[in-house]
Amino acid sequence: MLYIKLVVKAILYKPLFNALILLVWLIPSHSVGWAIIILTIIVRLVLLPSSMKATTNQKRMADLQPKIKELQAKYKNDKSAQSKALMAFYKENKINPLGSCLPLLIQFPILIILYYVFIHGLDTSRFDLLYSWAPRPSTINTIFFGINLSNPERWILPVVAGGLQFVQSWRMRPLTKSQDSGMQNALQSQMTFLMPVITILIAGRLPAALPLYWIVTTLFAVVQQWFVFRKKGPLPAVVGQPEEPIAVKKGNVLVTVRKKKQE
Repeated sequence: MLYIKLVVKAILYKPLFNALILLVWLIPSHSVGWAIIILTIIVRLVLLPSSMKATTNQKRMADLQPKIKELQAKYKNDKSAQSKALMAFYKENKINPLGSCLPLLIQFPILIILYYVFIHGLDTSRFDLLYSWAPRPSTINTIFFGINLSNPERWILPVVAGGLQFVQSWRMRPLTKSQDSGMQNALQSQMTFLMPVITILIAGRLPAALPLYWIVTTLFAVVQQWFVFRKKGPLPAVVGQPEEPIAVKKGNVLVTVRKKKQE
């Protein structure tokens, strides 16, 4: 465990901390607020390929839900056949069921580390984390539009952070809505409204630098969602889709045959 902490500190924590202080040094007013905004955007741009892949995969999975439900209904009494049919469907449509989870697992540790970087980067007390060649600003300006980022701010930034959290959750509702469980849908609806409230309560008790960081990263995610969700395309056909019975007349006899549904 100690080895892991040392590795994380060497390859993520210290580089990000040095990047933040470098930005503070470069900005004429030594504003840590603008430094946080710029560094957050840089990190989000670095993570953009993986986060775009996750969001796109999530949208495609949501678009394919009606087709997936058809396969599940067709093979509801044969779980083995259902699994094989779903795997064939995913393969045919080039969908990875875990594709929206794996990129997020990569991003999450980086975002947690940024949390600590912004806490420790609010004054000059942790300059021992700087590389020997790194510039050292004489002061760090924590006042950002009249708000002291080193102290909790209970209204403006927390409310904005909660509002953006609501927008992000609301836009995700079509992707997370379940067609099977009314209870699950009710729980998801409750979380859509509950999470922004929790965000406001937590953000109001943390140094204001953290709500500022949360605002920027959530706003980036909302814009990314808008870019992905605005693209619409035809749904792919189901592999091994259910068949419907039809009657065909052979001589004087009606014979029932089965024919694949037409989309």
